Amino acid sequence: MKKLLCLASLVALSAASSFAGDSCKSFKEAIVAPEGKFRDVEFQVDGFYAQMFGPGTSGNVVNTGPGGGFGGNVIFAKYFGAGVENLWYSNDGRGDYLLTGKAIARYPIESLSLAPYAVVGGGAGFGRGSYGFGLLGAGLEYRLTRNIGSFVEGKWLFGAPNAAALLTTGVRFIF
Repeated sequence: MKKLLCLASLVALSAASSFAGDSCKSFKEAIVAPEGKFRDVEFQVDGFYAQMFGPGTSGNVVNTGPGGGFGGNVIFAKYFGAGVENLWYSNDGRGDYLLTGKAIARYPIESLSLAPYAVVGGGAGFGRGSYGFGLLGAGLEYRLTRNIGSFVEGKWLFGAPNAAALLTTGVRFIF
């Protein structure tokens, strides 16, 4: 009887452990890619320092003083956008104002937090008379965070009374 009882206990124990299944549930963690600093759709607000280089009324090569301005850009696709700027600068002691519009083509490099870009557009100048001009340029933006960046941009203004180069550098807030 003892042998039969031991055998029955052994069979019951082995049957119970074989039907028990896994005591630990396995699960897979979802891998989520970190968000980049450059979004596909952005609204940007710029504040910048401006310096104009070019011939002026007195014939000097550098005939302007410092200036500044603000602007806004809309990036409607990761690589393309449009923007407007309003800037003022000193021209032989008088203030000149420029209103510009531009198309933007950029190439964000997430690993470096950089985005080189090109601009093309035009605008109007006011101060020593009204005039229109076209512009071509390039720039480089560095993203400090997802919402704050800095930039430097050089543009060539043509078709105005005198062609000139415009250099801007500033801070960019991204929404």
